[in-house]
Amino acid sequence: MAGLTMAGATGLADRVKRFAGSLGKGGTLPFTGFEWMIAMRYLRARRRGGGVSVVALFSVLGIALGVANLIIVLSVMNGFRSELLAKIVGLNGHVFVTPIDRSLTDYADLADRLEKVAGVKSAIPLVEGQAFASSPYGGSGVLVRGVRAADLDKIATVSKSLKSGTLAGFDDGTGVAIGARLAETLGLQSGDSITLSTPKGATTPFGTAPRQKSYTVKAVFEIGMTEFDQTFVFMPLAESQAFFNREGDVSHIEIYLDNADAVSELRGDLEMAAERPVLLTDWRQRNRTFFGALEVERNVMFLILNLIVIVATLNIISGLILLVKDKSSDIAILRTMGATPGTIMRVFLLNGALIGIVGSLAGLVLGVVFTLNIKPIQRTLFPGAWDPTVRFLAEIPAEMNATEVTTIVLTSIALALAATLYPSWRAARLDPVQALRYG
Repeated sequence: MAGLTMAGATGLADRVKRFAGSLGKGGTLPFTGFEWMIAMRYLRARRRGGGVSVVALFSVLGIALGVANLIIVLSVMNGFRSELLAKIVGLNGHVFVTPIDRSLTDYADLADRLEKVAGVKSAIPLVEGQAFASSPYGGSGVLVRGVRAADLDKIATVSKSLKSGTLAGFDDGTGVAIGARLAETLGLQSGDSITLSTPKGATTPFGTAPRQKSYTVKAVFEIGMTEFDQTFVFMPLAESQAFFNREGDVSHIEIYLDNADAVSELRGDLEMAAERPVLLTDWRQRNRTFFGALEVERNVMFLILNLIVIVATLNIISGLILLVKDKSSDIAILRTMGATPGTIMRVFLLNGALIGIVGSLAGLVLGVVFTLNIKPIQRTLFPGAWDPTVRFLAEIPAEMNATEVTTIVLTSIALALAATLYPSWRAARLDPVQALRYG
C-alpha cells in the first residue's frame, strides 16, 4: 500500500488546501474525489502495506463466499418448498370435503356447486382405499384412488407426467394408472396386468370376503416424489366403488384452488356452497408438521450462514486497525495539511465500504450463477449422488427470491459498514503530534 512522505505530498497538500479553501473553515466536502483518491491509494498493495492488503483480500473473499452461500442455500430451500408444495398439494388438493351427517351420494351435484365458487379451479370426487398390488415379479401395498377420467385430466401432476401409455378410454373400467416406482417394483409396463386385492370385499353370510381382481396397466406416471410414485394407483370411479363395496358414494371431494394460500378466505364461501353439513380441512392442517419443520430449518440455516458474513466483516475491523496503525504518519501529515477528523474518518469508512460492496457484489454474481446452473452442476459433478428414493425428489430444486437476495446483499453491506465504524473513529481521533513522533 502506498504511504505518504513529506517530499511526495506537495500535490496532496495543494488538493487539501483547495478543498478546504472552497469551504473556508468548514473543511472538505463529504466523500469528495480527494477522499476517494486517498481511500483507493490505501487499498492498493505496495511493499510495506502488503500485509494489510492481504487481510482486505481475504475479507472480500469471506464476504463473497458468505453471500453466495446464503443465496444458494436459501434458493435451494425455497426450491424444495415449492417442489414439495406443488407435488404434495398438487396431487392431494388444497381443501378436503368429508361428510358429517350422511354419505356423499350427491357428490356430482356437490362438486358442481363447489366449482362455481370464485377462486376454485376444480372439485374432484374420490374413492380412496388401501389395497395390495401384485404381479408375477413381486407385490407392494398401494393406495387406490377412484376418479372420473375427466377429473384425472385436471390433476396436472398426473396427466402431464405420463411416462408411458395413455389415459384414453380410462373410464371403461378395465385399466388403471400406476406410478413409475411401483411399476419398477412389480416389473410392469403399459399393457401388462396388475392384480389388486382388498379385504373390503363382498359381504357373505360368513363375513366380508376379500376381493381380488386383475386390471390392465393403461398408463405409468412419474410425479417425481418416490413416495407417490411407489404408492398411488388411479382407478375409474365406478370401478373403485364396486371394488371397495361402496354403494354409489365417494370418500371425499378434493378442491383445487387458484391460490393455495387463499384457503382461509374461501372457507366460508365453500361451506355456503355445500348446502349441507360437511367438514372442511385444508393442506396446511394435513401437512402442518412437515412444512413447519421445513420453515424452521430454513430460518436456522439463514442465521447460521449469516455467521460466515459476520466473521468476514470482523476481518475488516482487524484489517482497518492494521491500516490505521500502518498509516499513522500519513494521517498526521494529512491533518497538518488541513484535513479534518471527519475527512480522515470518511477515508477509512470508504475503505471498509469498498471491501463490503465488492465482496457482496462478487458473492451476488457467484450465488446467482451457481443457482441458475445448479442442475447441470449436479449432473456433471455428482451424477449418482442424488438418490430420489431417499430425498423424495429426483433433482436438486432451486428458486431464487428477489426480495431475499436483495436483503442478503444489503445486510452484508450494512455489516461491512458497521465494522468500519470503530477503526474509522480511531483514525479520526489520532493525535498528529504523537503519530509523527512514533509513526
